[in-house]
Amino acid sequence: MTTYKICLLAGDGIGPEIIAEGVKVLDAVGAKYQVSFEYTEALIGGCAIDATGSPLPPQTLEVAKASDAVLLAAVGGPKWDTTDSTKPRPEQGLLGIRKELGLYTNLRPVQIFNALAGASTLKPEVIDGVDLVIVRELTGGLYFGARQRFYDEPGAGTNGAKGQRAVDTLEYREYEVERIARQAFEAARTRRGRVHSIDKANVLDTSRMWREVVHRVHDQEYADVELIDMLVDNTAMQLINAPKQFDVVVTENMFGDILSDEAAQITGSLGMLASASLGDGVSLYEPSHGSAPDIAGKGIANPIAQILSAGMMLQYSFGMTEAAADITRAITQVLDEGWRTGDIKDSTTPADKVVGTVQMGDLVVSRL
Repeated sequence: MTTYKICLLAGDGIGPEIIAEGVKVLDAVGAKYQVSFEYTEALIGGCAIDATGSPLPPQTLEVAKASDAVLLAAVGGPKWDTTDSTKPRPEQGLLGIRKELGLYTNLRPVQIFNALAGASTLKPEVIDGVDLVIVRELTGGLYFGARQRFYDEPGAGTNGAKGQRAVDTLEYREYEVERIARQAFEAARTRRGRVHSIDKANVLDTSRMWREVVHRVHDQEYADVELIDMLVDNTAMQLINAPKQFDVVVTENMFGDILSDEAAQITGSLGMLASASLGDGVSLYEPSHGSAPDIAGKGIANPIAQILSAGMMLQYSFGMTEAAADITRAITQVLDEGWRTGDIKDSTTPADKVVGTVQMGDLVVSRL
């Protein structure tokens, strides 16, 4: 029997609740497909700060690098919110592990489950048939550029008084753009053959270089794929106005962060959106939503994005394509039967069909 080693990073808020359902589904898959999963838990985010003072302890990196894949839930919460740049924040753990593992590609599929069409705030005819994937560059740009804050700068404050100035550096190198462009074009070849490259080339030099490099890679290696340039502000509108036009969307780090959260609302809830962070070694899988501290411990969080993330792990890290499709089939069946967590219910959902975190996980397992 094949055994895969998985590093579990539950993190903060609802993280421990939803990752437990992901493990439950993986164990069911293991029993069905005759593989085994060996789990090692580690700390990241706010809980790691509390325990060690660091959002990404060295022990966590050791466990992650020794694993076949990493399954992460969520980090963050108001307990650790601060504007003091000298204090650790949970999000630094997430950025840090992406950098240390070389996870330069983030894939976020956005697909409509027919049973949840009514949960979206968009009209059914707008979202019917939406099936896109956002390919986000994950280890460059503003989030990893040099930053600095200057205090007591003469004349920088209100009415000419002393104040402060902050600088964040947006930087990309050609090879970073080349490799993410190739990921997008390769993905498009397995889908509908269209890539929208998103930038702000009318303003930013980094975007002008981005566009030049993407076009060079396209013309030299992927001329069979349709390439469309789109400015990021227009993309934000088009995702709401006409989302069916998109197949593969490729963009830099910050634009991708914002657009993927916007795209998640097409599905009706962030609780439905999984993601995969890929590089040249160990890959990491996580839901696209946050730690939802307001509902932590109440047993009502939606675990489907976490379960779908586990499915992406099966597909991309372990080559278990059939098992990954089986998870999606099971979730589709559960939703078609009318079962809902609170975030995806609507006015027509019967009270006895609204379930909690554990019950939703049990339903998916039973359909597997």
